[in-house]
Amino acid sequence: MRTVQMGLLAVDDLLLPQGRIEVAIAEPCYLRMVAEALKGHYPLAFGMLKPKASPPCYPIATECKIIDFNQLEDGCLTVVLEGLQRVKILSAGQQQDGLWQVRTLAKPNWQEEPIAAEFELISVALAQFYQVNPAIKELYGTLYLDDATWVSQRWLEVLPLYNHDKQKLLSQPDCHKTMDFVLSLIKSHA
Repeated sequence: MRTVQMGLLAVDDLLLPQGRIEVAIAEPCYLRMVAEALKGHYPLAFGMLKPKASPPCYPIATECKIIDFNQLEDGCLTVVLEGLQRVKILSAGQQQDGLWQVRTLAKPNWQEEPIAAEFELISVALAQFYQVNPAIKELYGTLYLDDATWVSQRWLEVLPLYNHDKQKLLSQPDCHKTMDFVLSLIKSHA
Protein backbone atom coordinates (compact mmCIF):
# COMPACT_ATOMS: atom_id res chain seq x y z
CA MET A 1 0.00 0.00 0.00
CA ARG A 2 1.10 3.54 -0.72
CA THR A 3 1.62 6.09 2.04
CA VAL A 4 0.63 9.74 1.57
CA GLN A 5 2.07 12.90 3.15
CA MET A 6 -0.71 15.20 4.46
CA GLY A 7 -1.13 18.43 6.36
CA LEU A 8 -2.75 17.76 9.75
CA LEU A 9 -5.65 19.72 11.14
CA ALA A 10 -6.10 18.47 14.73
CA VAL A 11 -9.40 19.68 16.17
CA ASP A 12 -11.57 18.62 19.12
CA ASP A 13 -14.20 17.35 16.65
CA LEU A 14 -14.67 14.32 14.45
CA LEU A 15 -15.05 14.21 10.69
CA LEU A 16 -15.68 10.93 8.87
CA PRO A 17 -16.14 9.99 5.21
CA GLN A 18 -19.12 11.78 3.62
CA GLY A 19 -19.36 14.04 6.68
CA ARG A 20 -19.06 17.80 6.61
CA ILE A 21 -17.90 20.31 9.17
CA GLU A 22 -17.18 24.05 9.27
CA VAL A 23 -13.96 25.00 11.05
CA ALA A 24 -12.59 28.44 11.95
CA ILE A 25 -8.95 28.97 10.93
CA ALA A 26 -7.10 31.82 12.62
CA GLU A 27 -3.49 30.79 13.24
CA PRO A 28 -1.04 31.77 10.48
CA CYS A 29 0.35 28.22 10.13
CA TYR A 30 -3.15 26.83 9.51
CA LEU A 31 -3.94 29.63 7.04
CA ARG A 32 -0.76 28.61 5.19
CA MET A 33 -1.80 24.96 5.33
CA VAL A 34 -5.21 25.77 3.84
CA ALA A 35 -3.59 27.84 1.07
CA GLU A 36 -1.13 25.05 0.24
CA ALA A 37 -3.90 22.44 0.24
CA LEU A 38 -6.01 24.58 -2.10
CA LYS A 39 -3.00 24.88 -4.43
CA GLY A 40 -2.77 21.07 -4.50
CA HIS A 41 0.56 20.81 -2.64
CA TYR A 42 -0.81 18.10 -0.33
CA PRO A 43 -4.11 16.70 0.96
CA LEU A 44 -5.44 17.39 4.43
CA ALA A 45 -5.93 14.96 7.30
CA PHE A 46 -8.55 15.82 9.93
CA GLY A 47 -7.66 14.27 13.28
CA MET A 48 -9.43 14.31 16.63
CA LEU A 49 -7.38 16.28 19.14
CA LYS A 50 -5.37 14.26 21.66
CA PRO A 51 -3.70 16.71 24.08
CA LYS A 52 -0.06 16.16 25.04
CA ALA A 53 0.46 13.68 22.21
CA SER A 54 2.82 13.77 19.25
CA PRO A 55 1.19 14.24 16.79
CA PRO A 56 -1.62 15.98 18.70
CA CYS A 57 -4.35 13.60 17.49
CA TYR A 58 -5.52 10.01 17.61
CA PRO A 59 -4.12 7.56 15.03
CA ILE A 60 -7.32 7.19 12.99
CA ALA A 61 -7.96 10.36 11.00
CA THR A 62 -9.87 11.28 7.85
CA GLU A 63 -8.52 12.63 4.60
CA CYS A 64 -10.71 15.59 3.68
CA LYS A 65 -11.13 18.26 1.06
CA ILE A 66 -12.09 21.92 1.31
CA ILE A 67 -15.46 22.40 -0.37
CA ASP A 68 -16.13 26.02 0.68
CA PHE A 69 -14.58 28.87 2.64
CA ASN A 70 -15.55 32.30 3.96
CA GLN A 71 -13.39 35.23 4.99
CA LEU A 72 -14.67 36.80 8.22
CA GLU A 73 -14.49 40.51 9.04
CA ASP A 74 -11.78 39.91 11.68
CA GLY A 75 -9.49 38.31 9.08
CA CYS A 76 -10.18 34.76 10.20
CA LEU A 77 -11.25 32.15 7.72
CA THR A 78 -13.87 29.43 8.02
CA VAL A 79 -13.56 26.37 5.83
CA VAL A 80 -16.15 23.71 5.14
CA LEU A 81 -14.48 20.32 4.96
CA GLU A 82 -15.85 17.08 3.57
CA GLY A 83 -14.49 13.73 4.73
CA LEU A 84 -13.21 11.40 2.01
CA GLN A 85 -11.20 8.46 3.29
CA ARG A 86 -10.26 7.03 6.68
CA VAL A 87 -6.49 7.00 7.20
CA LYS A 88 -4.07 5.71 9.80
CA ILE A 89 -1.30 8.08 10.85
CA LEU A 90 2.03 6.28 10.65
CA SER A 91 4.45 9.10 11.48
CA ALA A 92 4.51 12.84 11.98
CA GLY A 93 6.76 15.86 12.02
CA GLN A 94 6.23 19.42 13.14
CA GLN A 95 7.48 22.38 11.13
CA GLN A 96 9.00 25.49 12.72
CA ASP A 97 5.73 27.43 12.59
CA GLY A 98 3.87 24.66 14.44
CA LEU A 99 2.21 23.01 11.45
CA TRP A 100 2.11 19.22 11.56
CA GLN A 101 2.75 17.01 8.54
CA VAL A 102 1.75 13.34 8.79
CA ARG A 103 2.47 10.24 6.73
CA THR A 104 -0.73 8.23 6.34
CA LEU A 105 -1.98 4.93 5.01
CA ALA A 106 -5.55 4.54 3.73
CA LYS A 107 -7.86 2.40 5.86
CA PRO A 108 -10.98 0.79 4.41
CA ASN A 109 -14.06 2.97 4.78
CA TRP A 110 -17.10 1.31 6.27
CA GLN A 111 -19.25 -0.11 3.48
CA GLU A 112 -22.67 1.30 2.66
CA GLU A 113 -25.52 -0.90 3.91
CA PRO A 114 -29.27 -0.50 4.39
CA ILE A 115 -30.63 0.15 7.87
CA ALA A 116 -32.25 -2.92 9.35
CA ALA A 117 -35.77 -2.43 10.71
CA GLU A 118 -34.60 -2.63 14.33
CA PHE A 119 -32.34 0.42 13.77
CA GLU A 120 -34.82 2.71 11.98
CA LEU A 121 -35.23 4.65 15.24
CA ILE A 122 -31.63 5.84 14.88
CA SER A 123 -32.34 7.26 11.45
CA VAL A 124 -35.54 8.99 12.63
CA ALA A 125 -33.68 10.46 15.62
CA LEU A 126 -30.93 11.80 13.34
CA ALA A 127 -33.51 13.48 11.11
CA GLN A 128 -34.98 15.10 14.25
CA PHE A 129 -31.50 16.17 15.37
CA TYR A 130 -31.02 17.95 12.03
CA GLN A 131 -34.41 19.68 12.39
CA VAL A 132 -33.32 21.28 15.67
CA ASN A 133 -29.77 21.94 14.37
CA PRO A 134 -30.37 23.50 10.95
CA ALA A 135 -26.82 24.92 10.72
CA ILE A 136 -25.44 21.37 10.64
CA LYS A 137 -28.13 20.17 8.24
CA GLU A 138 -27.32 23.07 5.86
CA LEU A 139 -23.83 21.61 5.34
CA TYR A 140 -25.40 18.68 3.48
CA GLY A 141 -27.17 18.68 0.15
CA THR A 142 -28.63 15.23 0.73
CA LEU A 143 -29.23 13.19 3.87
CA TYR A 144 -28.68 9.44 3.40
CA LEU A 145 -30.96 8.35 6.23
CA ASP A 146 -31.45 4.84 4.81
CA ASP A 147 -27.69 4.03 4.86
CA ALA A 148 -26.59 2.54 8.20
CA THR A 149 -22.96 3.59 7.71
CA TRP A 150 -23.82 7.19 6.85
CA VAL A 151 -26.24 7.49 9.80
CA SER A 152 -23.86 5.90 12.32
CA GLN A 153 -20.94 8.09 11.19
CA ARG A 154 -23.03 11.26 11.50
CA TRP A 155 -24.01 10.22 15.04
CA LEU A 156 -20.35 9.67 15.96
CA GLU A 157 -19.55 13.16 14.69
CA VAL A 158 -22.19 14.87 16.86
CA LEU A 159 -22.47 12.74 20.02
CA PRO A 160 -20.77 14.24 23.07
CA LEU A 161 -18.41 11.33 23.75
CA TYR A 162 -14.79 11.26 24.81
CA ASN A 163 -12.51 11.16 21.79
CA HIS A 164 -10.89 7.90 22.93
CA ASP A 165 -14.35 6.26 23.07
CA LYS A 166 -15.06 7.44 19.53
CA GLN A 167 -11.71 5.97 18.43
CA LYS A 168 -12.71 2.57 19.86
CA LEU A 169 -15.85 2.59 17.74
CA LEU A 170 -13.93 3.82 14.68
CA SER A 171 -11.46 0.93 14.98
CA GLN A 172 -14.25 -1.55 14.21
CA PRO A 173 -14.44 -3.07 10.69
CA ASP A 174 -18.02 -1.82 10.12
CA CYS A 175 -20.77 0.34 11.63
CA HIS A 176 -22.54 -2.42 13.61
CA LYS A 177 -21.11 -1.67 17.08
CA THR A 178 -21.80 2.04 16.55
CA MET A 179 -25.39 1.29 15.54
CA ASP A 180 -25.86 -0.87 18.66
CA PHE A 181 -24.32 1.84 20.85
CA VAL A 182 -26.43 4.67 19.43
CA LEU A 183 -29.63 2.59 19.66
CA SER A 184 -28.93 1.79 23.33
CA LEU A 185 -28.32 5.51 24.02
CA ILE A 186 -31.59 6.54 22.38
CA LYS A 187 -33.59 3.83 24.14
CA SER A 188 -32.08 4.69 27.54
CA HIS A 189 -33.22 8.31 27.13
CA ALA A 190 -36.70 7.55 25.76
